[in-house]
Amino acid sequence: MNDLVSAEFVVSGLVQGVGFRYFVYRNATSLDLNGFVKNLSNGDVLTVVEGRKDRVEELYNRLKIGPMRAYVKSVSQKYYGYQGIFDSFEIR
Repeated sequence: MNDLVSAEFVVSGLVQGVGFRYFVYRNATSLDLNGFVKNLSNGDVLTVVEGRKDRVEELYNRLKIGPMRAYVKSVSQKYYGYQGIFDSFEIR
């Protein structure tokens, strides 16, 4: 199980009101990742995710691009040991 990780990504820029959470949902579920995505009050988007490390890193790479109408300024990342607390991916 060494290849399983948990991670937290905070995306800054023009990322609310442009379908960003749905973009994250589609990508995370297609990569078979679990967790959630939600808007933060400061205009950022938080994604908490867990799964295979290579797939979590692929999601991170996709977050740096975002959907067509978004402008991603930055993506902060924090990796943790795998926790296994999610059994699906949801939009909050």
